[in-house]
Amino acid sequence: MKKMIPTVLISLTLSMPSLAKDPHHNKSDWAKVTHVEPITRIVEHSTPHKTCWNERVHYTQPRHQQNSYTSTIMGGIIGGAIGNAVGHGKKNKQVGAVVGSLLGASVGHGMSNNTRQASQRYNNYHNSKRCNIEEQISYEEEIVGYHVSYKYRGDQYKTKMNRHPGKRIKVRVSVEPY
Repeated sequence: MKKMIPTVLISLTLSMPSLAKDPHHNKSDWAKVTHVEPITRIVEHSTPHKTCWNERVHYTQPRHQQNSYTSTIMGGIIGGAIGNAVGHGKKNKQVGAVVGSLLGASVGHGMSNNTRQASQRYNNYHNSKRCNIEEQISYEEEIVGYHVSYKYRGDQYKTKMNRHPGKRIKVRVSVEPY
């Protein structure tokens, strides 16, 4: 029995490495790649684009201008002086001065209003910079993987991969008895 123990221990020791590294269980090899086809998808890209232009804009509220009676008064004075100069006699000169003054005041007032309206018409506009942001859409084809065909020991296989494999692909070989 004492002779048997060393023999069993030696045989167990020699068999352990073979149990740990079974040559028929899993190993790897290289297979030849026969065809690679990219898998793609369409990706939408949105890019903001700013467009600006100058635009003539009308004020929404008219500018307030103070009413000036200068034109009316000056028209009255000038009209009165002309009426006084044109009239013959004291009474006619007074009537001419009054009528000339009224007509001059009316003409001066009308001219003042026309000038103010023209001023408001042109001053109620200004140039303003306007901008608009628009999204420009573009489409791009993106590779998301590869369909790979390969040949190992005369048999054809297919797989899907995340990256391009190159000319050959590493394969796991497993051999099991029936």
